[in-house]
Amino acid sequence: MKPSVIVFPASNCDRDIAVALEQATGAAPNMVWHGETSLPDTDFIVLPGGFSYGDYLRAGAMAAKSPIMRAVIDKANSGTPVIGVCNGFQVLCETGLLPGALLRNAGLNFVCRNVTLKVENSQSLFTSGFENGAYVDYPVAHHDGNYFADDETLDRLEGEGRVAFRYVDNPNGSARDIAGILNDTGSVLGMMPHPERMISPLLGGMDGAAFFKGIVEAAA
Repeated sequence: MKPSVIVFPASNCDRDIAVALEQATGAAPNMVWHGETSLPDTDFIVLPGGFSYGDYLRAGAMAAKSPIMRAVIDKANSGTPVIGVCNGFQVLCETGLLPGALLRNAGLNFVCRNVTLKVENSQSLFTSGFENGAYVDYPVAHHDGNYFADDETLDRLEGEGRVAFRYVDNPNGSARDIAGILNDTGSVLGMMPHPERMISPLLGGMDGAAFFKGIVEAAA
């Protein structure tokens, strides 16, 4: 498995993701600068967390227009797995690869702490390492993590099993406690919490390592 990590100006979790992926796959991922117009040979793409373009205009809005995103969208539409973490989730929503939007947190404060998530759908590539109903702990660190969509979209996400993770104790006001969602084919995942920050006992736990290990095993 050869993953690629997209690096935007002001990404700050790209190296964390790279370490997590190398730990899971045994090989360093491709690090692809946002200004590139094509992707190297890859079978898995990650949009990392951070504050691309300083969150100017709207979180993820400018990154969604970066040259490399044309290639990412084409790959996603052809079935290549794509995951967006935190700012990456915002970018996926801005491109239309995922529905909804990430608004300012309900309390209008930056939230930075560990949260517990419930695995709502263990049948996707990204969650197959867990059982349905399992609980995992990942950190969050965001100011614009309040997931919003209209009721029709939310009902569709629920009815089609596209809610991947749900907050146990909602830190940001997200609709229906949603922490991560899938696209209609299950090949794109957006999530606000950071599994790459939970890949070692030294970092506080191994739930993130299990997440990446599950993806690699499912892809194999």
